[in-house]
Amino acid sequence: MKFEGSPHYVATQDLKLAVNAAVTLQRPLLVKGEPGTGKTMLAEEVAQAMNMPLLQWHIKSTTKAQQGLYEYDAVSRLRDSQLGDERVKDIHNYIVKGVLWQAFTAEQPVALLIDEIDKADIEFPNDLLRELDRMEFYCYETREMVRAKHRPLVFITSNNEKELPDAFLRRCFFHYIKFPDAETMQKIVAVHFPTLKGELLNAAMKSFYDVRGLPGLKKKPSTSEFLDWLKLLLAEEIPPEALQSQDAKVSVPPLIGALLKNEQDVSLFEKLVFMNQRNR
Repeated sequence: MKFEGSPHYVATQDLKLAVNAAVTLQRPLLVKGEPGTGKTMLAEEVAQAMNMPLLQWHIKSTTKAQQGLYEYDAVSRLRDSQLGDERVKDIHNYIVKGVLWQAFTAEQPVALLIDEIDKADIEFPNDLLRELDRMEFYCYETREMVRAKHRPLVFITSNNEKELPDAFLRRCFFHYIKFPDAETMQKIVAVHFPTLKGELLNAAMKSFYDVRGLPGLKKKPSTSEFLDWLKLLLAEEIPPEALQSQDAKVSVPPLIGALLKNEQDVSLFEKLVFMNQRNR
């Protein structure tokens, strides 16, 4: 099976090669990139294109690796024993299967997304080394070895908030999603807004890349924020002329709050525009 792209997701040639390399090597695909560049959506689109169910594990700062395997609900078992419930005789009734257990025991190959792994504790990736490498783990409560019937296609995303251990990286195929250039961005926009007029798109893209190119920004606007901004421009019927200054210098575009998300960046951008106006 090969990933050849999706009508709903613009994948560059190197990204398609990375997905297929991970499939061939049977290793997790570790995808990094700026927030909003479509890392999570990649797993969704690949799973759909390959006709595979997708299991998603969204990582938080409090997430533990054990939760992805299983959890033993001892409290419920104690309560049921006090009530004389017959279920207490079978410990399997109190094993809550995690996404890895579900993926390993699925009757057909599945895709598994471990989303934003860098949010968790630094030991989290190390705690999954054996399970992702050998595709098996031991459940001590039921005394059984859980082995993968079919090796899942694993996607792991990271926003680079913290470094991942070398031992973990060694077991992955890595790909960094670069920020789209103008040509790729036009293709992405065409997927979401197929009827968008070229004049508005060109004006919006110039304003967007002007904002992204501003040195010193704390957070550069992402692809998803650009799409949100286009949606607002269409909803408010903003004409292309409102996005362009007469002398092609940088100006504050309407609805800038869709692109810049903190007061420092807005202030920095406004100062740049003011300085440009003074130098006319």
